[in-house]
Parts: sequence; structure tokens; C-alpha cells
Amino acid sequence: MKRRCAQALTAIGALAVAACGGGSGGAGGGSGDVTVFAASSLTDAFTAVGKAYESAHHGAHVTFSFAASSDLVQQVQQGAPADVLATASTKTMDQVAGELSGSATPFARNKLVIVTEPGNPKHVTSLDDLAKPGVIVVLAAEGVPAGDYARQAFADAHVTVDPKSLEDNVRGVLTKVELGEADAGVVYVTDALVAGSRVTPIPIPGAPVATYPVGAVDADGRAFVDFVLSDAGQRILARYGFLRP
Repeated sequence: MKRRCAQALTAIGALAVAACGGGSGGAGGGSGDVTVFAASSLTDAFTAVGKAYESAHHGAHVTFSFAASSDLVQQVQQGAPADVLATASTKTMDQVAGELSGSATPFARNKLVIVTEPGNPKHVTSLDDLAKPGVIVVLAAEGVPAGDYARQAFADAHVTVDPKSLEDNVRGVLTKVELGEADAGVVYVTDALVAGSRVTPIPIPGAPVATYPVGAVDADGRAFVDFVLSDAGQRILARYGFLRP
């Protein structure tokens, strides 16, 4: 109900601006504030996308909330004022299909990678090595896409790992490894790229590939979704290591 009221007020405001002859849009058309809820692995890429969107839409301002996809879905279900939702799995997005204005669309893919401390002192070369005694491993919690993808990778490889901790989101896993609080963790390729020399990445051949969908929660978010799906948006995502859907 709260979101419907906000939409109504937005519509009234837009009509008032139109009646006064104001409100010219940018190159992409339309302007205004947009609140985007996005998976934590999108933090750097979407921050860049948001800046480009604001440049293309005169007067627009994008506000982001980054967290685990599972947390964002719960917030949207509880009526949080999001205009756009972007998650790291179709499974999480499917949980809020009824909350969206239209259907969600896949906009990127991402691969899993093992990250270790710089130089890989425990000589980790595969998922099997993460099950060895003395190797401290951290993963994302159950329900968090990065954690679920990792557990699927372990199951497919018939490897059993006892993680030291389960983090609230994938950036939490990355941080634990960066700080030396864990020997290894499983994150996305894009997270490893952001970390740079602070971690050493090890590929995971045959691991599940994450699919990222994006959807507009209300009409205000449609223009941002269109920008993410555009060539301009896709080029930005590619710079941060994301694959096209």
C-alpha cells in the first residue's frame, strides 16, 4: 500500500511538471530519483552504471542498497521502497515475481572462483584442497546465491568442506580472506577482480555459472532497467568482469 501511494504521488508530481512545461529528460528519456536494490557482488559495477545513468538522464539521481540477494528479496516483500531489484540468481528473483512491474530479465552472468591469501600459501589448486585439514575456509550463508552456488560446486565435485564461518554476503567472504582471517573462500570472478593483489584467484572448472536478473518494482525503475540492458550498460558490466547473459 505504501508503495502504491508513492507511485500515485509520483504520477501527480509528473503531471504537474508537464503542465508547467518543465521536466525535460536526458538522452535516455525521463528523469527522477531511482532506488536500486542490488546484490553485493554488483557494488562496483552498478555504482559505475548508476553514474552513467545519471549522466544520460538529466536530473536523475540513483540511490543504491547493496546486500545479499536473499536479504533484498525479503525487504521488497516487506514493502521496502525499491524501484529496481537486481539479484545474483533467478531463484531469489522468482520469490518476488508478484512484486515486479513486468517480468525480470537476465542481464549478466558470473563465474565462481576460489580466492586465497596473496601468494596462495596453502597451495590450493582445486576444491579438493579446501577439504584438507588445516585449511580455513569461509563461504556465504545458505540462501545467499554465492553460497548456494559454491555448495552446488562442492556437491558436483563430491567434496565435503567444513567452513569456519558463513558470511551474510559474498563480499563478507572476500573480506575475511583479504584480512587473513581465512585461508580461502569461494566468491565470484568479479569480486576477485575488485580485490586485485589482495587475493590470489584459482579457477573452478565446471562450476555453476551465476545468472543475474533485473526487474522494475514499479514504473519509476523501468528506465534504469532499460539502461542496464542497453549496450552502454552492458559495456560497463563487462569492464568489471561480468559476462553477457
